[in-house]
Amino acid sequence: MSLPSRPRPVALITGASAGIGAAVARIYAAKGWDLILTARREAPLQSLAAELARMGAASTVLTEDLADPATPRRLFDAIAKRGLTVDGLINNAGFSRTDGFLNTDPTAHRAMIQVMLAAPVELARLFAPAMVERGFGRILNVASLAGQMPATGGDTLYGPIKSFLIKASQGLHLELRRSGVHVTALCPGYTLTEFHDANGTREQVSSAYPTWMWQTADHVARVGYEACEANRPKVTPGVMNHLLAGLAKHLPDRVALGMVGGHAKRLKRI
Repeated sequence: MSLPSRPRPVALITGASAGIGAAVARIYAAKGWDLILTARREAPLQSLAAELARMGAASTVLTEDLADPATPRRLFDAIAKRGLTVDGLINNAGFSRTDGFLNTDPTAHRAMIQVMLAAPVELARLFAPAMVERGFGRILNVASLAGQMPATGGDTLYGPIKSFLIKASQGLHLELRRSGVHVTALCPGYTLTEFHDANGTREQVSSAYPTWMWQTADHVARVGYEACEANRPKVTPGVMNHLLAGLAKHLPDRVALGMVGGHAKRLKRI
């Protein structure tokens, strides 16, 4: 599938201020795309935009918080007002809370559901129709290996939310697969980003899991980009992560839950 006839296609990336989001932005910039970068923190976005400019990519920075239910429509309107066309949508923004379901403020639970479940669905619904009309588009939803594994305690909602995102991506992939719009769920395992710093588990996960289980954000981003270009419905970076996901599908629930039951204890969060 060729790129649009316009000089450079444009990708909107949520959660672009660091980690996988920033790595994806660099990959798309290197492949000839311009970017719309959004996240809550403006300074890292501006720094990334300057870096991408040196690569020849133009970037538009829109500082927004996807925990606000009005943000997807606000982004859509702001992009339209600037006369930009979104050819690619990378739903990357996300976070977790690992203190346990009963110890987590309900507002944090609502924010998780809004940022990682409701917002990706709404953004896809807003931008996909024009992609279909043009016969070209890319939607990359950053899910997680956790969405393919048995449930864990502590980060109780994270896995189920990511499971939803995987299934929704696969369904949309089937619906749009002959339209020129590619839809892929990217399911990374442990990745070297700020994610575990933000949820307060950096020390615990670093000591609990060996270095060979960790991947770089650049590698994950590259795998995601290539899978979306190939129009694969789902991709799990890393041979071991792929094997774990496959194993989890075939184990009885009792056995699988027993295997992951120590997860929260290792993180010492509940």
